[in-house]
Amino acid sequence: MPELLRNYNQQDYSDYYNRRYSSYTNPQQNSPHLRAVQQPQIHRTRTVNQKKVARNNLIHRILSVSLMALIGFTILPAGFNKVTKNLWKTSPYPNIKADYEQILFPTRNYISNDWLLGSRLLTPVNTKHPQMLPLKEEHELVNLENNLKNLSAQYPSIHPSVYVWDYDGNYASLNSEELFATASIIKLPVLVRLFKSIELGQLSLNDRMALTEYYRTEGSGSLQFKAANSTYSIDTLARIMITESDNSATNMIMAKLGSMTDINAGIRDWGLKNTKVQTWLPDLGGTNKTTAQEMARILYNIDNPEFLSMASREKIFDYMGHVKNTRLLKAGLPSDAILLHKTGDIGTMLGDAGIVFAPNGKKYIVVILANRPHNSPLGKEFIVKASSMIYNSIINK
Repeated sequence: MPELLRNYNQQDYSDYYNRRYSSYTNPQQNSPHLRAVQQPQIHRTRTVNQKKVARNNLIHRILSVSLMALIGFTILPAGFNKVTKNLWKTSPYPNIKADYEQILFPTRNYISNDWLLGSRLLTPVNTKHPQMLPLKEEHELVNLENNLKNLSAQYPSIHPSVYVWDYDGNYASLNSEELFATASIIKLPVLVRLFKSIELGQLSLNDRMALTEYYRTEGSGSLQFKAANSTYSIDTLARIMITESDNSATNMIMAKLGSMTDINAGIRDWGLKNTKVQTWLPDLGGTNKTTAQEMARILYNIDNPEFLSMASREKIFDYMGHVKNTRLLKAGLPSDAILLHKTGDIGTMLGDAGIVFAPNGKKYIVVILANRPHNSPLGKEFIVKASSMIYNSIINK
């Protein structure tokens, strides 16, 4: 009984407490009068706080703008004046002129400024003052062109590009401006660029280079089998680059000249827009490009005294006269004809480019490039027959 009474008293007291003080502990729910009074006060308090925040943000913005203006009117002019003060007064060296175009476009003359859709962006071609002379085409050999077309029709799996030009100005063309992979024929512009650099005094044929693993590469040439760190003169490297079509020697020479960038820069200065080096050898993917017409222009200017010195021409022709691959253009010529040339083969493209000297004194340039099924012997067969056809046409004209 006392326990029940105690529980009853506690419960009764709790109920009484809740009824007595509930309006104070939760006035908005239990007191309509207090709720009506306090809600406008809460709204006014929030409005005042929002105004304070907005005022503080405005003050911060004003201070930030003022600080930036202070920096702009004091510190920046001082720095600008320090950098540009020499622009506003007479230079003590009036003969030295600033190249403002180079300042505004510092990478314009680099050969590989950027990539676009997987291709390098090349510098513009020197069209105003190209170093190489164009071939003067006087008379088109229409009969020869038709014969070449008929020959091509007999080899439907072979897609050829042919350009022929003799020193009387007669010429024949078949897809000669179409872009083809160069294979090892790219070694001709590399060789020309080498001798242009030698004439400028940038290096000499007696300079030596070591064969490191960085340069050693597969494909044609014997250098890939030589001992590591063995040294070779530039003369030796240039010779085997042409006579053996040595890929390792070619990469060493390109590195010595300044890599593919230097080769391409020279090609643009020569006035050629399609020939370019994009890959170290061996270029099995065929990314190094040229046209038969541009390769013929390179061959023509090797013999141009305004482009190369007599010493350079003699060395170049000496290399080109000892090419070991005689199975293409040479195979279509009589034994008493002289051929200075460079071959190329990457399986899917077979080509040969050279200068032919006939016994009767006739002289002509011929470039034949042939896309073919991989390693198809029909490519070689077409080139040999075309070489023989061209020789007979030029000699009997």
